[in-house]
Amino acid sequence: MSDGSRKSHWETVYTTKGETEVSWYQEDPAPSLELIDLARPATESAIIDIGGGASRLVDSLLARGFKRVTVLDISQAALDAARARLGDRATGVEWVVADATKWQPAHTFDIWHDRAAFHFLIDPADRAAYVARLRQAVRPGGHVIIGTFAIDGPEKCSGLPVNRYDAAGLAKELGEGFELVDSGRQDHATPWNSTQRFQFCIFRRT
Repeated sequence: MSDGSRKSHWETVYTTKGETEVSWYQEDPAPSLELIDLARPATESAIIDIGGGASRLVDSLLARGFKRVTVLDISQAALDAARARLGDRATGVEWVVADATKWQPAHTFDIWHDRAAFHFLIDPADRAAYVARLRQAVRPGGHVIIGTFAIDGPEKCSGLPVNRYDAAGLAKELGEGFELVDSGRQDHATPWNSTQRFQFCIFRRT
C-alpha cells in the first residue's frame, strides 16, 4: 500500500466510524498497562504510543501521572477524536500526525508502545523502515512493547491483510540489540463479541 493510500484508508475509517465501531476498540488497555509496569517507568519517562489513534491508553497514562506522553498516528481524524475526548488534558500530550515508517524522531523515548499497528506492515521494506525509526527513537535501556495478531489470530483487519507473529517472529523483526523481557497472548473481545487473539511482547534495548 502506498503512503497516500495508507493515510487515506485510515482517515476514512476514523471519519466514518465512531470510537466503539472499530474492532480494536478497548475500553481498558490492561494488557498494555501491565507490560508498561514491567518497565518500571518514572512519571518523567518519555512514552510514545505508535499508531495510537483514538486509543484510551493515553487517558490511562495521564491518569497515572505520566508527564511526557506522545501519541503518533497517520490519521489526523483519529488524533482529533482522542484530543476531543481528553478535553483540557490533551494539552499535556504531544500529538504527532505521521507515518511511523517515514517519521523522524525529534528525541528519544524510554518506552515505545504499539498495539496493532506493526502487523499492518506486510511489505518488508516498510517493516525495515519502521524498525529503523524504532532504533533511532528508543534509548539504550529503554523498552519496546508490541502487540500484534497472534499466529492463530485474524488474517485481516479493517479490510487489510496483516502479518501474524509469535514472540520469536517479533524478535527476528527487531534484530540484534533487543532482549525479550516477557511475552503473552491475549484474547481481545471486539465490540460485537467476536474474539481476536493477540501476541504481546516487551523487549529491552541492550
